[in-house]
Amino acid sequence: MPENRPAPPAGQRGGQGEPALELLVHGVGGTTPQEMLGDPRTVRITGDDTAGIHRRTEDADAESRFGEYGYSGGLAADRSADPRTGPPADRARQRPIPEAYCWSNLTSGNGARALWLLLLPFMVANLAHWMRPAAPARHRAQRVYDVLVRLVALSLTVLLTAAACEVALDLVAWQCAASERCARGKSWLGPLTEGWWAVPGRRLVLAALVPAALTALLWWLSHRTWSAYESASPPPRPPGPARPLPGGERPALSLPGFWYGRRLVSRLRAAHTAAGLLTIATVLLAATAAHDLRPGGGTAPEVSGRALAAVLAAGWAATVLVAVRRGRTESEPDERIDRWASAVLPGAALGALALTAVYAAWPRPGWTSSAQLPGTGVFAWLALLQGALAAAIAVTAYVLHRASPPGSCAGRCAMGGLGGAAVALLACALGGVLTGGVAQRVADWLDKDGTPGVAGGAIAGPPVLLSWQAAAIPVLLLVVTVFVVGAAVRAGRTRRRLTPQIVDSYEGEPRELESRSRRIARVVAWARLTDSAPALIASVTVATVLLGAGALVGAARTGLPPGPAAAGWPGPLLVGAARTGLPPGPAAAGWPGPLPALAQAVQGLGSWLMGAMVVLLVAMGRRAYRDAAARRTVGILWDVGTFWPRAAHPFAPPCYAERAVPDLTWRMCTWTARTGGRLVISGHSQGSVLAAAAVWQLDPDTRGRVALLTYGSPLERLYGRWFPACFGPAPLRALSEEVDCWRNLWRLTDPIGGPVMAGEDGGQEVDRGPLRDPLHYGRTPEHPLPAPILGHGDYQADPAFDAERAALLDRLSEGDETPCVPAQPEQGPEQGPEPRPGRRTGAGPAAG
Repeated sequence: MPENRPAPPAGQRGGQGEPALELLVHGVGGTTPQEMLGDPRTVRITGDDTAGIHRRTEDADAESRFGEYGYSGGLAADRSADPRTGPPADRARQRPIPEAYCWSNLTSGNGARALWLLLLPFMVANLAHWMRPAAPARHRAQRVYDVLVRLVALSLTVLLTAAACEVALDLVAWQCAASERCARGKSWLGPLTEGWWAVPGRRLVLAALVPAALTALLWWLSHRTWSAYESASPPPRPPGPARPLPGGERPALSLPGFWYGRRLVSRLRAAHTAAGLLTIATVLLAATAAHDLRPGGGTAPEVSGRALAAVLAAGWAATVLVAVRRGRTESEPDERIDRWASAVLPGAALGALALTAVYAAWPRPGWTSSAQLPGTGVFAWLALLQGALAAAIAVTAYVLHRASPPGSCAGRCAMGGLGGAAVALLACALGGVLTGGVAQRVADWLDKDGTPGVAGGAIAGPPVLLSWQAAAIPVLLLVVTVFVVGAAVRAGRTRRRLTPQIVDSYEGEPRELESRSRRIARVVAWARLTDSAPALIASVTVATVLLGAGALVGAARTGLPPGPAAAGWPGPLLVGAARTGLPPGPAAAGWPGPLPALAQAVQGLGSWLMGAMVVLLVAMGRRAYRDAAARRTVGILWDVGTFWPRAAHPFAPPCYAERAVPDLTWRMCTWTARTGGRLVISGHSQGSVLAAAAVWQLDPDTRGRVALLTYGSPLERLYGRWFPACFGPAPLRALSEEVDCWRNLWRLTDPIGGPVMAGEDGGQEVDRGPLRDPLHYGRTPEHPLPAPILGHGDYQADPAFDAERAALLDRLSEGDETPCVPAQPEQGPEQGPEPRPGRRTGAGPAAG
């Protein structure tokens, strides 16, 4: 373990005789400590199997080998030179002690985490919360935005539970168990077709165990991860004052309580658990009350039903109130737990569900089930509600974007600040696809001899709205395909334009065949397509709005699936099969020409695609559970999506940064305090985001002995554009001025990383690049084989990496008067193909 050294006085830098540490943080997908440290012999010096700090075995006690003039171990940059007689610049270029922080098991270590794939809509909805524009936090519309996003998240929980009720209560217990033709050959339906449970109400109560178990599973997963992630304690000393933003506020990521969300997640978990239980109770009550409120239903059942309706209404009011209450407390870590909301609300909802189950199971002579379960029109109303909420989020985001301080976006915000509204809408659409896919596949499985919802089928099938939503999927995929083809055409034009420039950027090297230039230009052109993501999301969002509205109108006006509606079928399919919750219009006349056949084909293809998506997610989860390599691939999805705390949806996959950022902050604080040494935190890709977030959390004394080195970083290119409130130009500029020195390396061939633009408007110069990639154009006596195109990986292979790391250590060794400037290139020009005209080098990703 490191030797305990007294810390220097506040504000005094570590000198050449103090140890220097390079803390490496890997990116998405993870890697092993052996790969990060370049040595098969490593040892974990702190941490656990989930996340830990590793060193080479020979460096476990490297601090003790630091003398007056630096590290005497095996990583010296120039072992032939005597460090006691060499010039100070050579001594400063001694390499630091390397240690690796491995966090990949936070997202892909356990096979059970593959089940997180099914929580994809929840994760996307949670992202919408953090995509809010960079308006001041005290702006009134900020509170409205947060409440609207939490309401969208709550509606997704209701949608998931309603989908489980549609499958278990409607398709299985209400329709199939009541149809002799459907139940034939299904021995597992025996308890629902004969005996005490064969009564419709009791069948529904027994089937309600399925959605109740799903709700309990989501609660358990959220509670389990809450104990492991949100409960990671921050360092004992709070961060010092951070440089304010233009509006006078501190950057959000510098607040002590940003990565400590115990209280909010506990409260939201209670609200969403209650919402799931109340959804099941409401479905049971709606089905039973439809019988009791008919003439001759009886006074006692009617009174009991109305009393239960009042109880459920009060429960829904309390649930919504808890969900939209005051959000995150970030100014200080909040240890308190809302006991009433966390324990009483779910317990009360469970009690209401039990009372409703007793009411539904009470014997009712002459009650039979037919057609669809009453109340399935909730899917149409949910779609309308989610569309209205998404529209309200868009309006609020526009107001916030207009109120943002000058320079907070610099024209780089995705979709003009409307990214959060678009993502919230896509989360709802994704939830609808999963809902419809499961319902359609289960209906097809139950009615193998016919088509559910069409005359002659054994069951009525799912709500007709789901068929219309299915028919919209092929059209949406066509929009995406057209966009991708257009992007490929643009990439081809960019490649042809860049090809002549490639060889000119490698002066003094032998010319090769034009194919070498074409390959390099092709990689650059495809890397630039990352900047087209906002246009793709905008296109998909617009198409989703139009197709979703068309599905609602078509289902409401015709009461038929798209195929039969286009054919102009005049009669009903099955009694109640066309219920949508909205008054149907008259059956339309047949569509002209080939449109009926096309509508039927689109409906069938869409239904198949909806089911295929669900099957694909389950198959990926099953494979990831068994195969560690596949599990790592699944983990990459969450490395980006679960960086943010669960501020909107408690059932989303947990935020690994709430464990990783405190880990890194603790390590930097304790190491510098014990040794008084210098530290460079070195982050690649997603690791650079974690590194920046951890530096934001440091106190001023520790920050004075820490430098930041990022490479292949998406800090501005992805996070700055989509999350301007936390990573926009103003926060990044403030970070560059707070940290002692920061250097960022980037390449034109990198599809993920880019410059951070913090050098503009008074910030220190941060970016060095674009670096040459490949390092050598052709074959030379020194490099007889072609150099690889590295793209997003292996930045350590570039000489600029060692040069910049040494320059950062030089800066930490000198006084504050030393300017933080990029190191001089050590060999040849760095510039690859020229960036887009009109944008200065290092100001942003070159776009075609």
